[in-house]
Amino acid sequence: MALLLLAQGMPAKAVAANEVLDDFSRPDVWTATATDDIEVRLRPIEEGGRRGICLDFDFHGVSGGATLRRALPVAWPANFALGFELRGAMPANDLQLKLIEASGDNVWWYRREAFRPAADWQAMSARRRDIDFAWGPGQDRTLRRTATLELTAYAGQGGRGTLCLANLRLVPLPPEPPGAAAAPPDTPNARFQRAAAQAPRGLYPRGFSGEQSYWTLVGVDGGGRHAALLSEDGAVEVDRGGWSVEPMLFDGGRAINWATVKTRQSLLDGYLPIPSVHWQAGGLRLDTTAFADGPAARPRLLLRYTLHNDGDTPRRLSLALLLRPFQVNPPTQFLNTPGGISPIHDFAWDGRVLTVNGGTTVLPLQTADAFVAGAARGGNLPERLRHGERPHVARLHDADGAARGALLYTLDVPAHGQRTVGLVLPPPGEAFAPPSDADAWLQRRLDDVAAGWREKLNRVRLALPPAQQALADTARSALAQILLSRDGPALQPGTRSYARSWVRDGAMMAEGLVRSGHADAAADFVRWYAPHQFRSGKVPCCVDARGADPVPEHDSHGELVFAVAELWRYTRDRALIEPLWPHVARAVAYMDGLRAEAATAAEPLRGLLPASISHEGYSAKPMHAYWDDFWGLVGYGDAAMLARALGKNDEAARIATARDAFRADLARSLAASMRRHRIDYLPGAAELGDFDATSTTIALSPGDGLAWLPRAAVERTFARYWQGFVARRDGTVAWDDYTPYELRTVASFVRLGWRGRVGALLDFFFADRRPAAWNQWAEVVGRDPRRPRFVGDMPHAWIASDYLRSAYDLFAYERAGDRALVLGAGLQPGWLAGAGVGIAGLRTPYGALSYTLRERAGRLELDLAGGLAPPPGGLVLPWPYPGAPGVAYIDGRSAPWHGRELRIDHVPARVVMEGAGR
Repeated sequence: MALLLLAQGMPAKAVAANEVLDDFSRPDVWTATATDDIEVRLRPIEEGGRRGICLDFDFHGVSGGATLRRALPVAWPANFALGFELRGAMPANDLQLKLIEASGDNVWWYRREAFRPAADWQAMSARRRDIDFAWGPGQDRTLRRTATLELTAYAGQGGRGTLCLANLRLVPLPPEPPGAAAAPPDTPNARFQRAAAQAPRGLYPRGFSGEQSYWTLVGVDGGGRHAALLSEDGAVEVDRGGWSVEPMLFDGGRAINWATVKTRQSLLDGYLPIPSVHWQAGGLRLDTTAFADGPAARPRLLLRYTLHNDGDTPRRLSLALLLRPFQVNPPTQFLNTPGGISPIHDFAWDGRVLTVNGGTTVLPLQTADAFVAGAARGGNLPERLRHGERPHVARLHDADGAARGALLYTLDVPAHGQRTVGLVLPPPGEAFAPPSDADAWLQRRLDDVAAGWREKLNRVRLALPPAQQALADTARSALAQILLSRDGPALQPGTRSYARSWVRDGAMMAEGLVRSGHADAAADFVRWYAPHQFRSGKVPCCVDARGADPVPEHDSHGELVFAVAELWRYTRDRALIEPLWPHVARAVAYMDGLRAEAATAAEPLRGLLPASISHEGYSAKPMHAYWDDFWGLVGYGDAAMLARALGKNDEAARIATARDAFRADLARSLAASMRRHRIDYLPGAAELGDFDATSTTIALSPGDGLAWLPRAAVERTFARYWQGFVARRDGTVAWDDYTPYELRTVASFVRLGWRGRVGALLDFFFADRRPAAWNQWAEVVGRDPRRPRFVGDMPHAWIASDYLRSAYDLFAYERAGDRALVLGAGLQPGWLAGAGVGIAGLRTPYGALSYTLRERAGRLELDLAGGLAPPPGGLVLPWPYPGAPGVAYIDGRSAPWHGRELRIDHVPARVVMEGAGR
């Protein structure tokens, strides 16, 4: 089989079998490249007649890649093996061999994760079936022609190292036999899924049984790295990616499990991050409650199981607390922390303490009657227990990692009585002495943990009618989810799929934190993240254990500046802000440089920030996303404000001039893109003219777009979103899933004055909390709640912040145009009757805002408490009813309406308005 080789500087020729593509006689055709702040050096070598090229690199503590690159145009045969020899030394990093199309857009790759090269030459081979399509907009993903070859060491552990490459060759192979690549991999997940499909429903977790499962987070503030998960069915994943503990009851020969009971969920007090799962089977109830205490770095997990007998006669049952190699995070989850199996190789039981895999200890608070276990080939343990088997063991080893065990309790439960069993899972190496009164001790720990969370979550208090209590409870739970998900100071959107820190997510979570009275947590994040800025001033989109990520996502620069500015607005702490100013200045200078590169570009790209993949919709090919530009404009404006606050007046003037020029370029670009694509709404990307209102929300908040964008285009954008939303809600268009980032549109509708539509948005999104009682959203919500799919993290802390900020905006937001605090613009008229609504302690840049608003006897009454300095534009109350407002009195004196708004310039104040309810 022939191969057409179009090597640089060579005529086309047929390549014979096993022909060398590069003998490395011309090292000048190779170049060394690296992402931000990584040092690389290229050097040719000749050893014993073997020529090659070596790449020396030093990651200097950042993430990214060090790359060998050369032009090598190739038309690939139907089947082949691409061979090369490699040697070197480096920590475990990913090895990536990339084949890049001439356009540069479409990329195929061969990858070896956590690769360590040998010191001596090692022959390696990548067959066609080993090479996957990596990314790009191409619809035909078959590898046919490429123009460039790259070999990259991509940061796993980073560090310093060397990769040497030699003898690059290609061997055409006979075609693969039909179906050769179609056989599914025989993975542990696949094997257990097959077993679950053949077993009675309930003997395996729901996620292995072909159904979508849901879960919530269990942990401590800042302890996201060690957070547990509680499934909707009562299983607890004890640590990230860890095995689980799951209850099952046996009543004679009958097994009572998640599939045979009625199940509901709850949070303590309706909002605290202390979740429970409640089973009911006839006159029996089993409550599973999970919570954690201790420091963020070494939390302790506590589990409580309470069996209730609601019948008139005593009952004897067996409670099995199954320890099985299943994560709660199901097999459909694949990002960062793949879901499904978590191997259990070893159990050791001394009658008091159970040790799993030689490390994690499980300490029963009440003495267990027995510990039983079985290896992979010993049969399904719950079925064996149902049939009366009791395979007692003290030690068990299973080389397959599929060991299953159970702590067994025989519970005699009196009529209308209950029995409680508790487990403690302390951090590694921590001693624990069981208390003499286990039930009382466990209740005290629960009470203490609840009290701590109440203080954290009630610094802002929302008062709503009983029918809307879920809005207030979910706001408090959303705040808890942000705190639970963070890893020390690092704000993260999740603890599994998204256990990384993005400045995008962190900046928006920081806004929710400062408004909630947690400026300290927001400051911890900013102080931790800012030093990861690259030497160039580029702000990394993301930071994780590998270091700062070099992927260019050009929203990040403005987002870091915004997060710093939020700290200033809400704390006025100069000592906090001054050390952060150099990061702000460098971010602005970096944006200046990026915009200068586009100064002569054709419209609509002139003056914009470069194309990027910050918007997930453009991950196949970078686009000029207006999301980036809206954030960049926010960054310029906030940097000018910070410079003024720090007395850097010349710098403030210069940045303000750049801000104004950028705003003009952005306005011109939007208009040009709308003309080019013949659209009447604001596009998502300059090249595409696409519709993306969820992205455009940033133009309104935290941006000040209503002050400078064409109002008609803004309104058409969100009117188009509303029309699509109604069609989806009413089922007149087909849809499969959506992302609850759309909760940001609630804040946009509030700012647009579309009060009448806000309630419908909230009703729709709230119906998709899963489970509803846990006050949370996953990143992806499917229309069919039981169809298995990737859902991201649950709860998703960035989405929690989207809701939290929108919920606060219902009560108050700062209007950029006149710097007024607008009150109650999202509150529904029907909520105001009787006791009405209220908010207490909402942090604003002017102090803590507290008020009550109620309708009584045809009057609307607003009572504003003290605690803040009125903003420059005053406090503004829009009239909430369709009819015209009546006479208004502020502290007994007549006050004028400005259109349908009433302006109050002092607090405390009592405001009475006639005509309520019309």
